[in-house]
Amino acid sequence: MAQTAASILVVDDEAEIRHVLRVLLESEGFSVTEAASGEEALARFTPDTDLVILDVRMPGISGYQVCLRLRERWNVPILFLTAKTQDSDLTMGFSAGGDDYLAKPFSYPELMARVKGLLRRYHVYKGKPDEENDPYIERHGLRLNCARNEVWQAGRELNLTEKEYRLLRLMLLHRGKLFSAQNLYESVWEEPYLPASSNTVMVHIRKLREKVERDPKHPEVIQTVWGKGYRIG
Repeated sequence: MAQTAASILVVDDEAEIRHVLRVLLESEGFSVTEAASGEEALARFTPDTDLVILDVRMPGISGYQVCLRLRERWNVPILFLTAKTQDSDLTMGFSAGGDDYLAKPFSYPELMARVKGLLRRYHVYKGKPDEENDPYIERHGLRLNCARNEVWQAGRELNLTEKEYRLLRLMLLHRGKLFSAQNLYESVWEEPYLPASSNTVMVHIRKLREKVERDPKHPEVIQTVWGKGYRIG
């Protein structure tokens, strides 16, 4: 069966947790790749990965940041491992693009129910993206070429900085999704979010609007949801 050949990336800074997950998953016939950090996870992820089991809190790049990075391009299901089930943690995980969560300590039946459910929905309803064959995103009169990092509007190429391009690409790939300033900062700048970081995001959004909006003072492309964040409809 297809599920027995599924490739799963397990990401946790605790070796014991990774070992337990490997033993349980391989006993069901899954192929397991381990990563001990967020950086290692991004390096070991491949387009053939069918599921990512991702610890929320790790030194360096957090699980949230890894999830945001993966969501820029891939719709692979992501199962968060968390020692907490507080609403704030769950909200942040789902906002970053996570599909489900599993609280530590977990049982074998709980793990398998989550894993098999996510894999089943992924293969039946989602499938994998075909960006290699269709690298263009078009919306609001903008044409973004993901393969060449170019943005065009009305036949004119826009001169965007790297950060402006990444902000626009992230929001266009997830149209309708509301991104908090923290979501955007950790994904685009790839650094821990600090109180002053919201100003950095705000300035870059303002400059981006000056380039993509007909009237930057009354934006139609990049919408602000006051007190919550930004989105492209």
